[in-house]
Amino acid sequence: MIYLDNSATTKIGEEIFEAMLPWMKENFGNASSPYGLGRQARVAIEEAREEIASSINAHPAEIIFTSGGTESNNAILKSACIESDLTDSLLISAIEHHAVSHPAEWLATKGFALHTAPVDNIGKVVEHWPELLPSQRSLISFMHANNEIGIIQDISKIKARMPDTCFVHTDAVQSYGKIPIDIAQLGVDFLSISAHKIHGPKGIGAMFIRKGIDFKSHQHGGGQERNRRAGTESPALIVGFQHAARKAMKEMEQRHVHMRALQDHMRSLIREHIPQARINTKESHADCLPSILNVSFSDIQDGESILQLMDMANIAVSNGSACVSGSQQPSHVLQAIGLSDKEAKAAVRFSFCKDNTKDEVEQAVSQLKSIIDSMS
Repeated sequence: MIYLDNSATTKIGEEIFEAMLPWMKENFGNASSPYGLGRQARVAIEEAREEIASSINAHPAEIIFTSGGTESNNAILKSACIESDLTDSLLISAIEHHAVSHPAEWLATKGFALHTAPVDNIGKVVEHWPELLPSQRSLISFMHANNEIGIIQDISKIKARMPDTCFVHTDAVQSYGKIPIDIAQLGVDFLSISAHKIHGPKGIGAMFIRKGIDFKSHQHGGGQERNRRAGTESPALIVGFQHAARKAMKEMEQRHVHMRALQDHMRSLIREHIPQARINTKESHADCLPSILNVSFSDIQDGESILQLMDMANIAVSNGSACVSGSQQPSHVLQAIGLSDKEAKAAVRFSFCKDNTKDEVEQAVSQLKSIIDSMS
């Protein structure tokens, strides 16, 4: 298989899997238990917390482990509005992942004001977004890098334009491990990350909560994670996250260069061989992740068929977020940047990782050209 859907998930690294095994077998203790097995698990978790905190220039006490990006986003938005009473309103961008937009919409049904900031034709939040703030106690949630088109928001600039009475959250699930993240530089109050986008295990992520914020747990039933997230921690998953983060930080520049070369090569091939395609990922390297290239077609009636035919050729791609795959709905991200419903349905997202090759990219474009020619 040629796997080009790494924004959906990545293959776990062999050394990461090996590092997890002892915590599934011999060292199986509950980290909340007082005896030796429990204390071993606690030490492993706290060492992982320190390393993951360091990867974003945070303090270990600011890292709370969760089951992944979706839980982190839900917990931050819902606790900020309900349990912690930090805000009375929300401002999100038009291209947020559904793990942000859906809890925000749910909170709107509970009486919290919700406004949406539009984006321009490349996906950048519009300059006049501060005029859209529902109140001076708003929680602003703009994702760091988009999962469908790869656009990067200037979160530090956004933070600088916020009233001091507001809070800012960013979903950094796609950007973490691919581009540098420095909490001090971004200036955010909350941030969400996940392991399975960087060759770590599924089912583990974290939320950054800035020190000094009176954040109360949205999930109840125990005092784990400094009373901010109830539930027995998994040392195996947390250690897997730690090792994936360590490797991603060590290899970030090398991976970045490799993925950018693949992205540029695919862009060039598509322009040459499929000139009718619209490339939705901005070419500027400073504005987009190296790992994503999104293309769409205005003359194709059934976008889902493109994916199915690519799959039949043993090439795995998607048309956007894996969370809505197969829904037959046009991408809200592509609609937000100005594409028609037809174009937003007939889109293909290619997403790369450190293991993909130039030959795979060439085979994928060749197959895509054959499919588009047969459907046009």
